[in-house]
Amino acid sequence: MRVAMIAPFGIRPKGTLGQRALPLAQELHKQGIAVRIVAPAYLNPEDADTRQVVDGVEVVHVRLPRLPGAAAFAETAWTLWREAKRWRPDVLHVFKPKGYSGLAALLAHLDEPGLPIIQDTDDWEGWGGWNELLPYPQWMKYVFAWQERSLARQARCVTVASRRLQTQAWGFGIVPERVHYLPNGVGTPPALPDRCAARRALHLDDAPVVLLYTRFWEYPLRMIIECLVGLRSQCPQARLLVMGAGERNEAEVLQQWADRVGVAEQLDVRGWAELPMLHQAWAAADVAIVPFADSLMNRAKCSVKLLELLNAGVPVVASAVGQANEYIESERTGVLVRPDDGGVLAGATVRLLRDETLRERLGRSGQAFVQSRFGWQGLAAQLASVYEQVLAQGQP
Repeated sequence: MRVAMIAPFGIRPKGTLGQRALPLAQELHKQGIAVRIVAPAYLNPEDADTRQVVDGVEVVHVRLPRLPGAAAFAETAWTLWREAKRWRPDVLHVFKPKGYSGLAALLAHLDEPGLPIIQDTDDWEGWGGWNELLPYPQWMKYVFAWQERSLARQARCVTVASRRLQTQAWGFGIVPERVHYLPNGVGTPPALPDRCAARRALHLDDAPVVLLYTRFWEYPLRMIIECLVGLRSQCPQARLLVMGAGERNEAEVLQQWADRVGVAEQLDVRGWAELPMLHQAWAAADVAIVPFADSLMNRAKCSVKLLELLNAGVPVVASAVGQANEYIESERTGVLVRPDDGGVLAGATVRLLRDETLRERLGRSGQAFVQSRFGWQGLAAQLASVYEQVLAQGQP
């Protein structure tokens, strides 16, 4: 079987390829399925018109467009589809229903209607989702909302990364038999450095460390301030180590608010970090917090960061929203708390800071749970079954 995957972004700057499509493709390759990934290079132009093999999977970044303006968008989508078609796949799996990959899927439907096309979705893209957060032009928001609904309906079947996206697809009128729940997964647990060495490398002392690994958009900043206030009152020696960066200067605003409220001593903002530094932070942390507001976007998302923390064996306190309820069994593999409440988040965090035995148990159990339930090997086997079913059905 030959499967072509069309990705919305290149291999480096965004997560959909490297954190979803690629690990699935690598495991499918191990199971005897030939996979080629085709991606645009508009966010990583240095990779344009290149090919590389990653653990048996060929990743092709298409050339940059030659046409100007809006025509470049159509040219890139056509180039993606042409490169995928050239490989003569048995199945085309398109990741994200919007933007370049979404338009490439539409072109594939028109150009080769007999080819089985599977649409993957890992976020709520249209109204109520990313359309509300990012400053797209209004016309583009309408296009994205149309793509999200229309392409899912046209596809032979749909793979979804969360339970909420599963119900979204049902709401589009797609019968349940054509909607396949395929959450994000984990690979081999990372080899973390020694805790003491990690703290030395990060210039941390022996004080309790609470880790916030974040992009900031999942919650209002007031939740973090509320959490800091709670930490200061209940465990004043604790420090909140922030790893991550937002798109609207959220880290700077958070620091300003902390100064104003008087909790700046509890806050240690490091910004975006590469993987070696993240491993140090995971090793150094006593507890990680994963806050979510109870929003449609958060109910639909499948948090890679939450999975990474659990897979690293870090004890986690998370808001009980969306996929967090799938990845954590509260009090057994982590702790779930009421969303939108930084004070409750702080209280649960302090409880873990005061109980080393509980922290160690939750860290081990959380890691074992995601390894057993959400390993990429098992998820790829499920996906292979989906491909086989689609091919066995023949023409619709």
